[in-house]
Amino acid sequence: MHRLLSAMVPVFLVAISFSQPVSAEETVTSPDGRITVTVDVNGEGRPFYRIDLDGAAVLTESRLGFLLADQDKLERRLAVIAAEASSHDETWEQPWGERRFVRDHHNQLTVRFEEDSDEKRRFGVTFRVFDDGVGFRYLFDDSSVGETLRVADELTEFNLAQDGTAWWIPGGEWNRYEYLYEKTPISGVSMAHTPLTFRMENGTHVAIHEAALVDFAGMWVKRTTGTNFRATLTPTGSTAARAMRDIPFATPWRTIRVSDDAAGLAMSDIELNLNEPNKLGDVSWFKPHKYVGVWWSLHLDEESWGLNSGSGSDASFTAKKHGATTENVKRYIDFAAEHGFEGVLVEGWNIGWDGNWFFNGKLFSFTESYPDYDFAELARYAAEMGVPIVGHHETSGDIGNYESQLADALDLMAERGVKTIKSGYVTDACNLRYVHPDGRETRECVESQVMTNHHIMVVKEAAKRKIAMNPHEPVKGTGLRRTYPNWVSREGARGMEFNAWGVPPNGPSHVPTMVFTRMLSGPMDYTPGVLSLEGRGQPLQMTKARALAEYVVIYSPIQMAADLPEHYAEAMDAFQFIKDVPTDWSESLILDAEVGEYVVTARKDRNSEEWFLGGATDEQARDTAVSLDFLDAGTAYRAEIYRDGANAHFEGEGRFDIVIETREVSSADTLDLRMAPGGGYAVRLVPLSR
Repeated sequence: MHRLLSAMVPVFLVAISFSQPVSAEETVTSPDGRITVTVDVNGEGRPFYRIDLDGAAVLTESRLGFLLADQDKLERRLAVIAAEASSHDETWEQPWGERRFVRDHHNQLTVRFEEDSDEKRRFGVTFRVFDDGVGFRYLFDDSSVGETLRVADELTEFNLAQDGTAWWIPGGEWNRYEYLYEKTPISGVSMAHTPLTFRMENGTHVAIHEAALVDFAGMWVKRTTGTNFRATLTPTGSTAARAMRDIPFATPWRTIRVSDDAAGLAMSDIELNLNEPNKLGDVSWFKPHKYVGVWWSLHLDEESWGLNSGSGSDASFTAKKHGATTENVKRYIDFAAEHGFEGVLVEGWNIGWDGNWFFNGKLFSFTESYPDYDFAELARYAAEMGVPIVGHHETSGDIGNYESQLADALDLMAERGVKTIKSGYVTDACNLRYVHPDGRETRECVESQVMTNHHIMVVKEAAKRKIAMNPHEPVKGTGLRRTYPNWVSREGARGMEFNAWGVPPNGPSHVPTMVFTRMLSGPMDYTPGVLSLEGRGQPLQMTKARALAEYVVIYSPIQMAADLPEHYAEAMDAFQFIKDVPTDWSESLILDAEVGEYVVTARKDRNSEEWFLGGATDEQARDTAVSLDFLDAGTAYRAEIYRDGANAHFEGEGRFDIVIETREVSSADTLDLRMAPGGGYAVRLVPLSR
């Protein structure tokens, strides 16, 4: 059982007695003194905060407040009536993660506001300031605002002090998070999903996101004027209020990572630290692992999800041989057992894929197999071979159908020895069908309050059966993997399947951008490892060495070897790295990076003394000098290097030009490694016995 090393502070502070308005502005600084948050009200009684780094403005005066569905808005006629400061420093242990131990060191300020009105409505805002950023949330913990708060929208602002560059995807559009990232001036952003990443003109890097998204609507961020932004809550089909909570409650945390460089953004643990500790207790039943499965062949249109017809949301899919057959899955189990993989994903095993499932999720049964898929026999064979089936639940966004079968579906998976389930919510972003307890149907957005509650409910129910969840088309990650450690990964961005479809494919800059945008929200099941470098008539825009590097650069405690077994048989030398690379780490470092251009990552295996390096670049070739000073001094290591060859390039036959070599190195050495256009490198560093 994994234990906390010390207790966290409680969710709510002890009650503070109200006093006369506080005249002076309130401030709180980070433990290292570099970041300062100032909180006050302006002449109209509008509350605001601002953030400085080393005395220079990061966020200028940014207002706080809410629009309410059945009351006057909470945004003016307010005064600061009390403030309380505290400090906190602890180190806690992750059961799995990018690093084993996480330090939570922050200074905290809770400011209380009261309205100059007959109702004298009150609320608080708690700020936690870390060395790498700020988190704050609203507290509604007395009845001055009523028994239930119905929030029409949020008025929180994030007003950047300078223009610069932004990397973002549109919020509220039909394809959820699955867009190529825009790179524009900060003043050119429209409505964006979070994480939303900026590099200001002075070089300061900022990322806006949220933490602990529980029983509330997810936050999009909308540019209002210039470089000023405002939160807006995801709408719901249930009510005019976008979020509704009984008092007392605290909102999710709004987070602002602040760093001198891109590496600092990616190495921050703010969202994890702002979540509650593990509520599940002993989760040693989940083991980080790699898996293979019936998946890439479906996207290549060589096999089908459906038994009797082609299937998929893409009209170009045609009738092909059913992929999820007993014989075919046994072939994958044999391959996994031979090469040390610990799971076989099977998509298309259950009734419902024939017909227009994209628009009719009611077709799916989560307990009935197609007749050519003998689930009981495969469960027996998988147990015999030591390779569990990875379950698959595609809902097509029909939450009503899924929830009505959920208990039986999870029971079946547990009975069959399934330890991880990949779920899917393929439908347009605000078209998820939900059935309320009173029988009403509504259509919900991916991040509506209804959907955030649905995902947590599924994770809790899966945990009761010792099953881990990996949702695709999910609600975004907000650090809740700390509270529910069986929420092990998710998609939530353009994954590898776009490289099969070619609509267009993910270009070379996609991964070096995601590391500093999507990946700030947590692990991603990107499904890497396509060493054939071919999609459905569409070449992948990367080199073979880059395909290996993605196992280090993109973090997930479950990683797929996504290519077909026959393709790996043709590339066994490079496949060796996929077999060797771990999925659980004791430490992770970003050694060098620029957002959207390149990234160099080092990670130490949690279960050995081995280190791994991954480098990935955009369309530009780059020479990197990687200092190995993170290695143990006085120890020799064997560096197993997979790098781009002299003619490597993400276009043409140069994609396959790879050099595999070994060298002996130490912490005093530097590896000079070139990345070809669209290329990269992967390195395994094994300590040598003397």
